[in-house]
Amino acid sequence: MTRQMKMNWRYQICIACASLMMVACGSKKVLTESQTGVSGTTSSRTETASSSVPSAVTLVEKVMDNQVYAKNIVGSMTFDINVNGKELSVPGSVHMRKDEVVRLQLFIPLLGTEIGRLEFTPDYVLVIDRLHKEYVQADYNQLAFLKNNGLNFYSMQALFWNELALPGSKQLTKKDYDKYQVDINVEGNMLPLTLKNGNMQYTWQVNKENGQISNTTVNYVSANHGSSDLIWDYSDFTAVGVKQFPSNQKFKFTTTATGKKKAIEVNIKMKSVKTNDDWETKTTVSEKYKKVQPNDILGKLLGM
Repeated sequence: MTRQMKMNWRYQICIACASLMMVACGSKKVLTESQTGVSGTTSSRTETASSSVPSAVTLVEKVMDNQVYAKNIVGSMTFDINVNGKELSVPGSVHMRKDEVVRLQLFIPLLGTEIGRLEFTPDYVLVIDRLHKEYVQADYNQLAFLKNNGLNFYSMQALFWNELALPGSKQLTKKDYDKYQVDINVEGNMLPLTLKNGNMQYTWQVNKENGQISNTTVNYVSANHGSSDLIWDYSDFTAVGVKQFPSNQKFKFTTTATGKKKAIEVNIKMKSVKTNDDWETKTTVSEKYKKVQPNDILGKLLGM
């Protein structure tokens, strides 16, 4: 590999890592600017609703029952990203352990050498650029871009795990089920299940028969941070035990939070979905790596 090719890969992988961080943090506004509670009204409880249309509570129950039992989801992947028309495709891997970590690793094609790592935990965000030997590790309050957009680990985790989210909460309990709404007038097998919290609204397209989520849309509008829209599609469901998990996840994120409209599209294609638990959840960064400010990495993306 020539020096020019290496330099090109350094830049592109940094962009890929920073792009995914932007997607994850820009799409979730979790009680940082407003303490507004989640709407408790449920249109689905109307007595005139057809018996063939499940109530919001019933639909939530179906979704909850559809969750995989596995604590670990791992597998190799192909990571495709398009940032404002600039495309990149690299191999990688996914490692997720429920309530502990979501980790994406990116590799140099053919060589298999890890070149970038993005890791979310409940306590911090870690981005490693192995070619530059640089990294960012900080809790969410230390990262202005994340803080301003109200990143919540558990809301982001729900997207990767094909689950419902409840802003400000670690997990849903039965007392939360009636906080969701369903449109009883929609025809077909897919029903929109919605949750509104302040300026943010989640909409899940749910199969009314088996509770499988095929799409999640997150809309956010802020006078201070512009508008953001995230569309997350799930496909190629594969058996994980007795449940189903989407091995193909494609999402598109658009935002005006950076001053002008930005668009990012990511497609994660897992070649296999396994439940191996023989791996460490905590990444230890070499002392030879230089810790840099978040904007040094994010700036490469936001300046495009």
